[in-house]
Amino acid sequence: MDYAYDDQNIFAKILRGEIPNTTVLETSHSLAFRDLYPQAPVHVLVIPKGAYVSYDHFAAEAGDAEIVDYTRAIAEVCRMEGVTLSAGEGFRMISNAGDHGVQEVPHLHVHILGGRPLGRMLAKGG
Repeated sequence: MDYAYDDQNIFAKILRGEIPNTTVLETSHSLAFRDLYPQAPVHVLVIPKGAYVSYDHFAAEAGDAEIVDYTRAIAEVCRMEGVTLSAGEGFRMISNAGDHGVQEVPHLHVHILGGRPLGRMLAKGG
């Protein structure tokens, strides 16, 4: 599988400090920040600092420390934003990959959305 990474994508520029963001959490291997165009009261993007295009790329090639850090960063963002099942009503986590997944930025990222009922993600029978 070809995972050609474009180091000029917007998230790479954010990681290099060329574009500002509203940071929610930063760890040694991950960065979480508020979406510029939130689709829910809670809308945070979580990205690894490494050059990974999609989750399958990350899962196949990231080191153990990166994988643990990224997974724990996602959990911490959910806790901080009050959307965990123990603190809130839950959340949706979305990661788009490739053309069919309508991935707009070729850098792995997950959207953490919550704070209101979100409805179904896909229509039945589609």
